[in-house]
Amino acid sequence: MTNDRASPWVRISDIATHAGQQVTLKGWLYNKRGSGKLQFLQLRDGSGFIQCVMSKQDVPEDIFNLASGLTQESSIIITGKVHKDDRAPFCGHEIHATGLELVSASHEYPISKKEHGDAFLMDHRHLWLRSRRQHAILRIRATIIRAIRDYFDNNGFLLVDSPIFTPNACEGTTTLFEVPWFNNEKAYLSQSGQLYQEATAMAFGKTYCFGPTFRAEKSKTRRHLNEFWMVEPEVAFFELEDDIALAEDFLCHVVERVLNQHEKDLSEHLERDLTALKNVTKPFPRLSYDEAVKMIQEIQSTVTDTELKEQLQIDWGMDFGAPHETELTKRFDKPLVVYNFPAQVKAFYMKKDPSNPKVARCMDILAPEGYGEIIGGGQREDNLDLLLKEIAHEGLDTKDLEWFLDLRRYGSVPHAGFGLGVERTVAWICGLHHVRETIPFARTLDRLHP
Repeated sequence: MTNDRASPWVRISDIATHAGQQVTLKGWLYNKRGSGKLQFLQLRDGSGFIQCVMSKQDVPEDIFNLASGLTQESSIIITGKVHKDDRAPFCGHEIHATGLELVSASHEYPISKKEHGDAFLMDHRHLWLRSRRQHAILRIRATIIRAIRDYFDNNGFLLVDSPIFTPNACEGTTTLFEVPWFNNEKAYLSQSGQLYQEATAMAFGKTYCFGPTFRAEKSKTRRHLNEFWMVEPEVAFFELEDDIALAEDFLCHVVERVLNQHEKDLSEHLERDLTALKNVTKPFPRLSYDEAVKMIQEIQSTVTDTELKEQLQIDWGMDFGAPHETELTKRFDKPLVVYNFPAQVKAFYMKKDPSNPKVARCMDILAPEGYGEIIGGGQREDNLDLLLKEIAHEGLDTKDLEWFLDLRRYGSVPHAGFGLGVERTVAWICGLHHVRETIPFARTLDRLHP
């Protein structure tokens, strides 16, 4: 089966620039329908989707019969003329096909039009990625990542990668993946690149790292992955208020970029209500931890559901769980900043408030609509003596942290930063129930394949 190979090979994403021209498309059969005289072939090529209309009178009989017998996800090459038609599905253009070549037939493709359960789809994740919904989600993810890099690159930050193998914990020892190292030493997969960013910020002033992080939490909630991506900026001569302002501006930039480029993907393909995203403007509402606890307690007093009432139980000094964050954010129409958490629930390197050492100079930004924490950060302890006390209190070995302590010995300055989890951010912006769809291949407590 042959095509007119003189026609240029075009990607569907560029089809609008070829209206009226004869082109060649290479891709896979996404879907099809037909009658005795017409075949409607829906083609995807990775850059988009388009309908190709083949009339029996325009092609030889063997080509039309080939089109009639095509099966879902067979790889094909189609030649035809590009026609602009606002009524055409997918992209406002369609192909009037005059040639077709079968590259490889697909037999009994497992993901059919019928409904499939989540477990089945995750087992076939390598194929599920081909669906329009997953295309939309992962393209939005890519835009979010570009927006993140552009923001920091254009605002004086230097990308400095932190190591993935680390000799010690950054945020607690119970969620580390241990890895055998040479000479009978132990290493751990990084929970965060932040400690190393403190070193790079002291060298370059404003830096960030962006890469995979690992938490060995035995959690099955919709917000948790055991491998996820995080961006972590760190700035010298920054305090908590500066950190919050940076996080607000950064998050507004990311959301604005996605709305500008993917409003159709969000509203049509993901059925996302855009109201909350369009409300993401500065400044964000702010609550101290004390105020947030009081609000949660007030909410709990009005709740009639026994299970939720129990989940919302909180006393001062407790960290927030998902139900607390969910109920808090329902009261606001844009991201919420909660600051000055109890020091006892934060990492050893967080700076205590000089006016109240029981609280740390830290903040979380909670996404609205019940999505919870997407940014966590704060000011770091820059006083050597105070940091040594915290390390001793946590029972950590100073030998592993001598390099970290050097940052306080040689030109210590106030500094602050934060981390944003990409997958939670994608889930919130796309309006997804579970983070497993926000990453190409999710790694969770019960999933290591495919």
